[in-house]
Amino acid sequence: MVIGIIANTTKGNILDVVSSFTSKLKKKNLDYLLTKSITDSGGKLKLKSGKSFLTGDNEVFKNSDVIISIGGDGTMLATAYKAHTYDKPVLGLNLGKLGFLVETDVTQIDSVIDILKKKKYTIEERMVLTGICIGHQTGELIAVNDLVIEKGGWPKMIELTVWVDDEYVTTFSADGLIIATPTGSTGYSLSTGGPIVAPTTKAITLSPISPHSLTVKPIVLASDQVIKLRANSPHKDVQVSCDGQRVFNFPPPLEIVIKRSERPLKLIKTSLTTYFETLRNKLMWGIDVRVNKFNNKGKN
Repeated sequence: MVIGIIANTTKGNILDVVSSFTSKLKKKNLDYLLTKSITDSGGKLKLKSGKSFLTGDNEVFKNSDVIISIGGDGTMLATAYKAHTYDKPVLGLNLGKLGFLVETDVTQIDSVIDILKKKKYTIEERMVLTGICIGHQTGELIAVNDLVIEKGGWPKMIELTVWVDDEYVTTFSADGLIIATPTGSTGYSLSTGGPIVAPTTKAITLSPISPHSLTVKPIVLASDQVIKLRANSPHKDVQVSCDGQRVFNFPPPLEIVIKRSERPLKLIKTSLTTYFETLRNKLMWGIDVRVNKFNNKGKN
């Protein structure tokens, strides 16, 4: 097994973490690939001898069996985007603040290596969204968490019209609209009042951003439905962002068609944590503020 390592070089202790991780991999006779950006970050990386070498990002994804993302949720999203492109399973080690998307923490490195060595993990498939902007040569937009259409630099609202499977749904004014996967339901969508959707659910969520109407609420659609949006604005641009990382500006009116990608994202799942554990511990879901503890009435 060859393990590709992608690390967030802006983290202060990243070189120490990567050095420790690669050293432990060598002791278990596991080969790994590193990106050159890790050593180019200015620090000194201590590597054990063996079949490991420094290469470009694309080569790491292409030649690895599994990908390890070391950082926070942002690092995981960027890694997942490329892992999806190369159809490789990915596992996250958290070095960030929240780390909701990542599977494990850096304190669990030994357990992670043992799981990888013995292949005691499963592959969970997560939905990915694609978007095509009609009349523009941007190619296919890809989002693991969400595609967001918003007003960009315009201080006022924009007008949004929605069709689902070619049927007109509604037209409303708002700051924007979030189209989220179940994985992304606990991200930006959640902060606008969208529902939490279990990650393997076959659904797409539409969550308006500050709509100028009391009747425009989030809606959950089937994963095989096709969404068409038209965004109009008096401003020169309408903004489309993918996972909050890849941002595009288009002249209005913009028409975009969004649907589920035929290829899912492959996430490595271990027994070290569960989804609902993560909800409780990292999003404080179920906390009763009156008694400052989890509501465990349903627990055996």
